[in-house]
Amino acid sequence: MSVPTHQAVSLLPTGLAEQIAGRRVCVTGGAGFIGGHLVDALVSLGALVTVIDDLSNASARNIAQAMDRAPDRVRFIQASILDPDAMSRAVEGVQSVFHLAALGSVPMSIEDPARNWVVNATGSMRVLQAAQNAGAQRVIYSASSSAYGNNPDLPKCESMAPEPESPYAAAKYGGESLMRSWAACYGIDTISLRYFNIFGSRQAADSAYAAVIPAFVTRYLNAQSPIIYGSGEQTRDFTHVSNAVAANLLAAVADEPLRGQVVNIGAGVRTSINTLATMIAEILGTTDIKIQYAPERVGEVLHSVSCVDLAKAVIGYEPATTLETGLAQTIEWYAGEYAKHAASQSEAS
Repeated sequence: MSVPTHQAVSLLPTGLAEQIAGRRVCVTGGAGFIGGHLVDALVSLGALVTVIDDLSNASARNIAQAMDRAPDRVRFIQASILDPDAMSRAVEGVQSVFHLAALGSVPMSIEDPARNWVVNATGSMRVLQAAQNAGAQRVIYSASSSAYGNNPDLPKCESMAPEPESPYAAAKYGGESLMRSWAACYGIDTISLRYFNIFGSRQAADSAYAAVIPAFVTRYLNAQSPIIYGSGEQTRDFTHVSNAVAANLLAAVADEPLRGQVVNIGAGVRTSINTLATMIAEILGTTDIKIQYAPERVGEVLHSVSCVDLAKAVIGYEPATTLETGLAQTIEWYAGEYAKHAASQSEAS
């Protein structure tokens, strides 16, 4: 019943293998949710990959399959991007750096803004310095649509003035500014990919800061009510991880120079949290479980949906996986994991 962990690989644009094969790359945060899927894709396409991750909010299991398939082409460094020596080793001889390492929670950033800033902003500067010193040609940065804040205009487009509403959003936007300034001052190619609510298999569901889809699915599987903060009428642009992986690869092989451009990476479809909960319940057959509502959380954006026209123009990006398709595949994966866990618990007892 489980979905293969290389699911996102089969959904990539055609023609990438010739451009990626043999390329030396570094993936910061490569043991994380999106990073692990990106590493799978890179290895499948023939790249030589170095992953640096301190595993503080990730799991080595996310890259285990890639390391098993190609042990001679995957190198893992367990260290922080804040460690200059480790970063120097990670980027030695690479052509492209995919910078995904981050603390990715708005609530956590509100609880500990200093740590959030150091990892997400200062960490991005350390990555850029290491890439520059190593002679890397391009840095692809995983930015966040939270930079738009609560600007009521929809869809969100890159010409809008940033209005970050949380320490997380501010630090991620700071990373964009660093990418742009490094391109201007040091001549290294950079681009910032503003993600819109990425979801998919292997996304952590056991954290207090779990993203909404794994949180909902897990609670439904356990016959518990999903918790919605606020009215549930807030909207998001839920984007399957295969789209984010494709965007990273397209940015890496783009022919034109990249000078710190910021581009949206989304599906371009607006979905309310209430609708999402209903969709998940219908797929799982748990429509009898009622939703539980809780007070709105501080720092969260009310409405969001992307315009991806600029990403199409700059790197040729187009979303290939819809919410419906991605959600069905993701839920199948979580259901499979739940069944395996239940079986192991039964055997243990």
